[in-house]
Amino acid sequence: MSKLSVVLPAYNEELMVGKTCRVLREVLTEADISYELVVVNDGSRDNTWEEILKAGKKDSNILGVNFSRNFGKESAVFAGLAQATGDVVAVMDCDLQHPPQTLVEMYHLWEDGYEVIEGVKKSRGKESIIHKKCAGFFYGIMSKATKVDMKNASDFKMMDRRAVASILSLPERNMFFRATSSWVGFKTTHVKFEVQEREAGESKWSAWSLIKYAFTNIVAFTTFPLQFVTFAGGISFIGSLALIVYSLIQYFNGHAVEGYTTILIVLLMIGSAIMLSLGVIGYYIAKIYEEVKRRPRYIISEIVSGTKNANAQIKKDLR
Repeated sequence: MSKLSVVLPAYNEELMVGKTCRVLREVLTEADISYELVVVNDGSRDNTWEEILKAGKKDSNILGVNFSRNFGKESAVFAGLAQATGDVVAVMDCDLQHPPQTLVEMYHLWEDGYEVIEGVKKSRGKESIIHKKCAGFFYGIMSKATKVDMKNASDFKMMDRRAVASILSLPERNMFFRATSSWVGFKTTHVKFEVQEREAGESKWSAWSLIKYAFTNIVAFTTFPLQFVTFAGGISFIGSLALIVYSLIQYFNGHAVEGYTTILIVLLMIGSAIMLSLGVIGYYIAKIYEEVKRRPRYIISEIVSGTKNANAQIKKDLR
């Protein structure tokens, strides 16, 4: 029987990780699906790892992966993909906002021959208007970069072993899973789901962390910000030409060009555009620097499994 691996990144989820593992066990057992749960503790500051160990004692199909520190959700996802042994691999959040019952529908679509099954949100839930607009702008850029419609996209998806192997073979360190899983291609379909309300704990994403996450992933996956710099430079050049023509006309008509305030504003605008452009370029250079160093995406301090091949799991490379 084919085995399904479910990758669960967890950061400060001590209140939810045990229940999530229990619910997944019940849903997948009832559907008669052979499974393993790969729960990755992303350097949590609470008792998440202890709760993972408790869950592992109750279910031998749970593989716990403990990071040496917090490396971020993207790293946790890729660590889970690297440790997963299933014929098909799903990724979902550890807070049950991604409905576990949808995994069964995804699994049957995989059995029908689909290799990537995307979980698509029917709506963005109870997010603020500002959050929804920012998310729409972000995914609009990513859709142009990937040539794939990423509106209401999520990390909730299921992939055939071939798709997982293709993702893991990519050499770059800074990678955006949500876009990369679409970029690799393969036979793809989607399943719509309703975002569930969080039962316990609180969201780990503040407004600033979301902005930082969005910009980091845009830079990691597309050169759009550099193109924007070029566009802004072109606009400034056209504005400069217009100002030069206006100044020459005034000069030949015998009128001195007035407006110290106007000149000051123009200088400030150009200076701000230059500094902003240097900041964007500098950010790309910083990412190039990180790639050149070839540091691992994450460091695993401990892997615990109730299965017989636990030692083999520990021998896997730290990516």
